[in-house]
Amino acid sequence: MTMYDLDETIKGRHSIRKFLPRPVPKDLLYECLELAQRAPSNSNIQPWRIFIATGPDRDHLKEALLEVAREKAPHVPPLPEHFTHFRKELGAQVYGVGMGIASDDKEARRAAVLRNWEFFGAPVVCFVCIDKELGPADVLGIGMYLQTLVLSLTARGLGACVQVALAGYPEVVYKELAVPRELSILCGMSVGYPDPDFPANKLNIGRAPIENNVVILGY
Repeated sequence: MTMYDLDETIKGRHSIRKFLPRPVPKDLLYECLELAQRAPSNSNIQPWRIFIATGPDRDHLKEALLEVAREKAPHVPPLPEHFTHFRKELGAQVYGVGMGIASDDKEARRAAVLRNWEFFGAPVVCFVCIDKELGPADVLGIGMYLQTLVLSLTARGLGACVQVALAGYPEVVYKELAVPRELSILCGMSVGYPDPDFPANKLNIGRAPIENNVVILGY
């Protein structure tokens, strides 16, 4: 049985913002989805509902999203003021360092942002949904599912970018993918083979020391 180094997979995982035009084999995608299905969840209800588009369906969805995105901003929940610096710092790294776009180059920044709804060229796009009657404990389960899925993809040479922006035009997604209205659309995720020559794909986004996030008592 093939075994993968978990530590190296976790360290190697990062958001991919440009993909190769190379199809993802269906059996490989299913292999990752089956592993992700093993994620823990509240009372084992497995609350994740995933809608995946490839081929012509993916292309049609892309055009529908771009049509709206060119006209109005997405509905993305704002961050509280004391968290906004994280988004600014990440933007400076991705757009400035990774893509070489100056902070005052509005046109280049807009073109780069629109690439979200092109799925960064990925041949597979997923939308992650949850039943509207479920609560925070079940969203937690979906988070564990997504991490399991992303690590499974990474271990097999695939890349992914989990994108809140893709859920910014829910009406388009409801219509194009026939998502039932009893579901909330949490986010999207682009999946494919990373472009190794794209500088932003090589970024090493830092993390805070664990003391910033963890309190340990009696150890």
